Amino acid sequence: MEILKQILLAILKTSLWEWLAVLSSLIYVILISYKHISAWLFAIISSALYIYVCFKGQLYLESLLNGFFLLIGVYGWFLWASKKTGESDKIVKWCKKAHFLNIGVSLIFVVVIGFLFDTYTNQVNPYTDSFTSIFSLVATFMVTKKVLENWIYWIIIDAVSVYLFASRELYMTSILFLLYTGIAIFGYFKWKKQFNQHLEA
Repeated sequence: MEILKQILLAILKTSLWEWLAVLSSLIYVILISYKHISAWLFAIISSALYIYVCFKGQLYLESLLNGFFLLIGVYGWFLWASKKTGESDKIVKWCKKAHFLNIGVSLIFVVVIGFLFDTYTNQVNPYTDSFTSIFSLVATFMVTKKVLENWIYWIIIDAVSVYLFASRELYMTSILFLLYTGIAIFGYFKWKKQFNQHLEA
């Protein structure tokens, strides 16, 4: 009961910047699950806000990550806008070899970057932050290419992020990632249904 009271008090103390970041991030994920191009605008806005929020919370890798997210948001917007309607709606799947290679290379980066930030900075939870940062970059790139399995990556990333942000008392963002986990499950089944419909067409 005491921990719930502490969480409620922390939520009430949540800054306006974090509230705006949470709201724009939530809109982004909902819109992207429907493959709506305007999602990328909210991705850009939320990334810009989280650069500040995460840096202030000593989550430097998350702050840097959101800098990349901002760039990927711009890339995703132009990529989706440049495709014809039928082409932009097409969902693809990666083969198992591509996933094994992706996960293997990403884990190497997780360990190296986690070690560097653990050794040379006052980064909080360096390896956990490194994990969510590296895999979020890959998953976001997968979203721009409309790869079905991006949602599986996000389910894992979001679940880990719930702990990461709660550990820094960024409870609204932690709750956001809890919602993200549910939306990612919804997004996976929605995209899978559309993928199967393309196969049957």
